[in-house]
This record gives sequence, structure tokens and C-alpha cells, in this order.
Amino acid sequence: MTYQETLDYLYNQLPMFTRVGASAFKKDLTNTIALCERLDNPQQKFKSVHIGGTNGKGSTSHMLAAVLQTAGYKTGLYTSPHLKDFRERVRINGQMISEEEVVSFVEQNKQAFEQIEPSFFEMTVALAFDCFARHKVDIAIIEVGLGGVLDSTNIISPLLSIITNIGWDHMNMLGNTLPEIATQKAGIIKPHTPVIIGEYQPEVADVFLNKAKEQDAAIAFASQQWNVSRDDQVAENVQKKNLASIVVQRVNLPANIYRLQLDLTGTYQLKNVCNVLSAVDELREQGFLISDEHVASALKQVNALTGLQGRWYTLSTKPLTICDTGHNPDGIAEVLKDISAVKYERLHFIIGMVNDKDITKVLSMLPQNATYYFCKPDMPRGLDAALLKEQAEAMGLRGSSYSSVPLALKAAQEAATEKDLVFAGGSTFVVAEIV
Repeated sequence: MTYQETLDYLYNQLPMFTRVGASAFKKDLTNTIALCERLDNPQQKFKSVHIGGTNGKGSTSHMLAAVLQTAGYKTGLYTSPHLKDFRERVRINGQMISEEEVVSFVEQNKQAFEQIEPSFFEMTVALAFDCFARHKVDIAIIEVGLGGVLDSTNIISPLLSIITNIGWDHMNMLGNTLPEIATQKAGIIKPHTPVIIGEYQPEVADVFLNKAKEQDAAIAFASQQWNVSRDDQVAENVQKKNLASIVVQRVNLPANIYRLQLDLTGTYQLKNVCNVLSAVDELREQGFLISDEHVASALKQVNALTGLQGRWYTLSTKPLTICDTGHNPDGIAEVLKDISAVKYERLHFIIGMVNDKDITKVLSMLPQNATYYFCKPDMPRGLDAALLKEQAEAMGLRGSSYSSVPLALKAAQEAATEKDLVFAGGSTFVVAEIV
């Protein structure tokens, strides 16, 4: 098969969560285990860090990968979903897996696929593990796809687990309360394996503490180890380089002040930096040689080192046009903080969403004084723009519907003056069409 034929096989032959939603979610790890056994269990041939949570796991994964790369370690990175290119999901030292490797993997394992009938996600996880084993990476950062306990990635035995936070998302599969969702996410906590929880959230902290005790796993909350804030004294100069300047202090050593610069400039990245710094401390304890200089250098160039896109990402400056992949209530709350920090006269808000989630909470959070451009992401799960407009109008949001994301972007930019702000978001898949 050609590369395009291979992708068509992966996308169309078998269920894919991006396309069809909950029906692609498998309830156990049987297929993943069977497929990896056919591949001689590649997941056992490299060291790893497992990263889950509701928000921030992608940014945390890319930041930590950048740090390890900068420290000289051959670093694998598995994340999902991709924005533009399927191969974004599997990287080594920031370089995407080659088209030839994808084709070869599918050709060599097609018989196993037909016998085991794995999902799209199960196949791509196996592809990543096989790639990392064959290329003999020193360590791989593995991002959970959905949930934790039943996620296909949850067959690894990592050096460290990280759970960024717990929020409202995928309730139809993970549970209708935060403790229920936390229980699913806590499924990546392994016996005798340290775990870092990014945010201390009183309503779910006991879920993690009890799971860690049950597994005899050391546990720490990154938000209790670090104080991180923006450094307003140098913010103006740094902004010209599209960097955010931050001040970092250890909670138990407040006199020790570190100043770092981030090329991921969203305010929510301050929380993710805590995750990364706590992870670096733990990896140092396990023998990894990572200097403060490695950390500082890496965090200034995460995008360049890893290829990350879509996090408070500037598309153009005239008019100022920014996009962000935040899509659930907690993610949107952080996006709105960043929007409020921008000086503008009018806000033009391009929004598209998926059709298998309750969007009422998100719509109720959005500013009513913005002009909205409702659109449908180009995918089967995309919510019809007219239906989105109807639900949004019930919340007092006013605007027009467009048949595609690019048309909505074009309309917003044409309507905006140089003093306005154009923002695009609501779904990862909206951002994927315009970055």
C-alpha cells in the first residue's frame, strides 16, 4: 500500500474515536495485550513516563520530552490526537515517524489486525511502542488517550506516572462525578511506582491518596511543591519574542527564586510547569542527569523541539488571531483568562464543537459581548453549525453560522479591525483545520 492507502485503512477499516466517538472506546486491554504479544512486547523494551489527566497532559508531555531531549536522552513521545499529520502521534527527539515505517508496520501486521480486530487507537499505540523499541529510545513519554485504567497505553510499566488534574470531560465513558472520573484516571498508578498529581483538588485528592497507598506508590502533589507566577517586570520585553517569563519558587525553599521563559504562553501553562519540575526532580532521583540549564533551555523552545502546536497559538497579528485547543469547561475557563488579558476593542469568536458532548456548560461560560462565528469541524462527530448556533443563542450568544472552519475564520478576520481580537477554538478539531 501507499502511505495514503495505509492511512485510509487505519481510519476507515476500524473504529476511530475522533470519527465515531464512544463506540470506538474499548472496555478492556485484551486487544492491546494480544497485539503487543504478537510484536514481542515492545513496551517492555524501553523506559517510560506515563501522563494522564483531564487538561494539560499534552503540554506536560511535550515539555517533559523537550527537557529530556535537551539533556541528551533519545526521547520517544506518544500523544493524541494529531492536528495535521497522523505521524505527529509518534515522535523521537521531535521527529515524526516516517511514512515508510507506518506503511511497513501495517503491512507486516495486517493479518494480526484482522484476527484481533483492534481499534484505531490500539493499533497506533502498538505502532508507537514498536517504533520506540526498534529505535532503542532511552525513555518515552506516553500520553494517555482517554481515561486511564482501560486506556490502551496502560500496559506499560513506567518509571513515573503523572496525573495533571481532574475535570469534566467524557462523562459518558468515565463517570458523572469528579471522584468517578478520578478513579478512572487513577488507574495508571502502578505498584511501587511514584506518581505526581499536578493539582491538589480536595474533592478528588483522597481517590489518589488511597490508590497510591493500595499500590505502595510514593505520591506527591506538584501544586504543593512549587509556586509559579508570571514575572511582570520583564513581561513586555519577553512578549516581543513570543515568550512568557515566569518566577518559580520551591514551597519549602521560598528564598530560592528561579526565572524561566516559556514559549507556551497560555496562563494555564504555569500549572503544567509545576508538573514538569516535579517530574524532573523524580527522574533525577532515579539517576537521570538533568541540569537546571537543560530545563531552562528546553522550556524556551518546546514548540521547536517537539512540534507542539495549537496551545494559545498566534496565527496572525493583523488582526491578532489566536487559537487554542481547550474544549472542556476547565480548558475553556483557562482560555477565557488569557483572552481577558489581551487588549482589544471587539472579540470575534470562532467556535465549533463535537456532537457527543453536553456543551451547555461551555456555552454558558462564554462572553455575551463577542461576535460569534459558528462552524462545524470537518469530521463525522462535528456538531452541525446551525444546531450549535441555536443552542448558543439560547445562552445569549449572537452570531452567524458557516459551512466550514476556514470560511468562519475568513469572515472573522475580514470583519475585524487591527484593534480587535479574533479567537478560534471550542474543539481540537477546529484548531486542526487552521494551524
